[in-house]
Amino acid sequence: MASRPPDALPPLDWLRSFEAAARLSNFTAAAGELGLTQAAVSQHIRFLEERLKTRLFSRLARGVALSPEGAAYLPHIQSAFATIGNSTTELFEPRAVQTVTIRVPISFALLVLMPALPDLTKALPQIQLDVVTIHRPTDYDQPGSVLDVRFGNGSFPGREADRLTVERLVPVAAPALADNADWTSLPLLLVAGAREMWAEWFAAAGLAGHARRSHRFDSFVAAMEAARAGAGILLGSRPLIDAALAGRALVPLSDFELSSSSGHFLTQPSAAPLSRAEQDFRQWLLSRHPSAVRT
Repeated sequence: MASRPPDALPPLDWLRSFEAAARLSNFTAAAGELGLTQAAVSQHIRFLEERLKTRLFSRLARGVALSPEGAAYLPHIQSAFATIGNSTTELFEPRAVQTVTIRVPISFALLVLMPALPDLTKALPQIQLDVVTIHRPTDYDQPGSVLDVRFGNGSFPGREADRLTVERLVPVAAPALADNADWTSLPLLLVAGAREMWAEWFAAAGLAGHARRSHRFDSFVAAMEAARAGAGILLGSRPLIDAALAGRALVPLSDFELSSSSGHFLTQPSAAPLSRAEQDFRQWLLSRHPSAVRT
C-alpha cells in the first residue's frame, strides 16, 4: 500500500481553527470557542492557506466570509471531525442506556433467557431489554421489534436465522413418578404444536405407545410445571429442561433421546439493519450458544 505523503494532512489545530472560524464567520468568536487568542486563530488560518496554496476566507470589515474553495473544503472537515467524535464516543465513552425489544416464546423466555439476564447486565450494562412473550405464531406479526426468537426448522420467509438450540426429546417426570416400574402406563402430558411428538418418540425408541393421554397445554413451560407437580409424563425438550434435570425437579425415564430437526432460532428481517445495541445483544446471545449456525 502506498504511504501517505508526510505533509498531506495539515495539523489538527489548524483545521479546528478553520472549522470554527468558517462556522462562526468570525476569527474572534472562533478563538473564544477554542480557548485561543484571536492572533493564534488568524495564524492557524494563514498557515493553512499557505499549506494549501489557496485563499480560504475573504476578510471583511466585520468578520470573514468563506471563499468558494473554503466553502467546498468545510463540509469535508466537518464530516471528518464528526466521524472522529462519533468513533471516540462509541469506542471509549460509556454508552447511554438503549432499549432492545425482542419477541420470545414464553418457554424460552422463562427457561433460557431469564436465567441469563444477570450475565447480560454484567456484559452489556447499557442495554435494557423489552421482552415480549409469544404464545401464538400470529403474535410475531405485530409491529414493534426487529429481533425475535422462533421455534421451528430454521426456515422463516423473509428472515435471516441463527440456530440457538438443537432439540432433543426425552420422557421425564417428577421423582415421585419415576419409581413406577412401567412408566409407559402413566398419563402423558401433551403440548400443542410442533412438540406433539409422543408417537414419533415411541416409534423411534421401539416401544409401543398407548392411548392414556392426559392434560393438554398451549405452552411447553406450562406442561413442564404440570410434570414437576406429578401430573404425568412429559416429553421433555432439551436444553429447556436441563436446569430441572440438574436440580432433580424432573428425572429422565429413558436413556433414549430423539433428536429433532427443530430448535430455537434468533431471527431478523433480511433487509433490516440492526442498531448497535441490537448487534451487541445478538452477539451476546449467540456467544451463549456456541453451536449457533446461520440458516
